Amino acid sequence: MIEPEPPRYSVVARLLNWTIAAMVFVMLPVGIAMTSEGFQEYGDELFILHKGLGSVLLALVAVRIVSRLVLRAPPAPSHWPPIQRRLAGLSHFGLYLLLVAMTVSGYVRTVGGGFPIELLDTLGIPPLIPEMPETADRMAVIHKFSAYALVGLVGVHVSAAMHSALVEKDGVMSRMWPPFGGGRSRGSGHG
Repeated sequence: MIEPEPPRYSVVARLLNWTIAAMVFVMLPVGIAMTSEGFQEYGDELFILHKGLGSVLLALVAVRIVSRLVLRAPPAPSHWPPIQRRLAGLSHFGLYLLLVAMTVSGYVRTVGGGFPIELLDTLGIPPLIPEMPETADRMAVIHKFSAYALVGLVGVHVSAAMHSALVEKDGVMSRMWPPFGGGRSRGSGHG
């Protein structure tokens, strides 16, 4: 007997999820490289890339949060114990919180520190805040801390998803994957 497919996230939510994930996986190594010895000759290009992607990421995170409020997430699987449901909800909230903290602190660090964001300049978008060097310096610490915390929480999130897909084989991964289309991906359901 074929089991019913678990409720899925909307296509909008799935596309935003995977686009944001891809951007974070690009931005983190770029952020490390641009502040590391041995990459000075590429420093300007890496900073410009990081700031531009960060600006796009900030907008996408805002859209993702609004879409999450408007297009409710599917309910947690009924077979999950209450503590697992609560932890999943808290981890999702933590991911959103850290994404907001990281992108906003990066913006304030850059613009408040008097540095340009070339992509926004090209698009004719003026700075939204004045220069504020002391605040910008504090934001640099928050930016770095939130990036480290995000890496840790993403690791937990990916581990939980892999456990669900490979050990539990409960179809939970098919709620978010593939980004397009419908139906379960192979091997994601009970076998």
